[in-house]
Amino acid sequence: MTSGISRRARMLTVAVGTSVLVPLVAAATPAAAAPPAVTCTSAKAGLAAKLTKDITAALATRKGTVAVGLHDRSTNTTCTLRAGSAYDSASVVKVTVLATLLWDAKKTNRYLTDREAGLAKAMITKSDNAATSTLWKQLGLTKIKNFLKAAGMTQTKPGADGYWGLTQITVTDEQKLLKLITGKNAVLSDSSRAYILKLMGQVVSSQRWGTPYGVPSGVTVAVKNGWLQRSSNGWRVHSVGAFKGGGHDYVMSVLTHGNSTMNYGIATIQAVAKVIHRDLAAS
Repeated sequence: MTSGISRRARMLTVAVGTSVLVPLVAAATPAAAAPPAVTCTSAKAGLAAKLTKDITAALATRKGTVAVGLHDRSTNTTCTLRAGSAYDSASVVKVTVLATLLWDAKKTNRYLTDREAGLAKAMITKSDNAATSTLWKQLGLTKIKNFLKAAGMTQTKPGADGYWGLTQITVTDEQKLLKLITGKNAVLSDSSRAYILKLMGQVVSSQRWGTPYGVPSGVTVAVKNGWLQRSSNGWRVHSVGAFKGGGHDYVMSVLTHGNSTMNYGIATIQAVAKVIHRDLAAS
């Protein structure tokens, strides 16, 4: 009996000659591609190099696939890792749902109804899934897609058939959304932005893990997390947050999948968040 390579080599030899054997064997074991690297830039001397080194070290022993986004307006600092990689959104998409609701209400110059406000609060502060499904259905895919277009979130693909938790998101788009929420713009009104930040600042204590980990005292925190287990890629565990104070104004997104447990994913996110808060506070 001949090996698979030998059979393929022999068949190819008939077609193109005996010289094919060596290149065929070489092509069967290509060199492994280098993993994506953390990339940082900053107007603050030394900060980009420090963040690059520390985020890389924080992830060095962690399993799973991690994407990171950071932007600090105060020092014009940006860090990225796998910024364009797509992840199942889980509950992180709830911030997009609220932003869409407010954006749509603004277009018709109306306030949220008491019912909508109640659903929005439950969706963000307690990550209530039923409230989210109600608002997702009310808005419909057309309005959600129109908001994404207005926000420039071209990499976000809403989940089909009501499965909002399977919306495909990227760090690039989550950072765009956080920047819209935290800075004056033509998409979201000032009152809408303040409302979103207020609810993200009122998330129940059991769900305030992730990107707020290690935040310095005196810095305000707005956060939304997501977690979802599926048969492939294990646990998806995500955290997006906005932070202001101590001379800094920054937004952070950490998306992960391939985690063995939810807690493992949380620990990975918090390892990244801890060094980011520390390095910015020291700058």
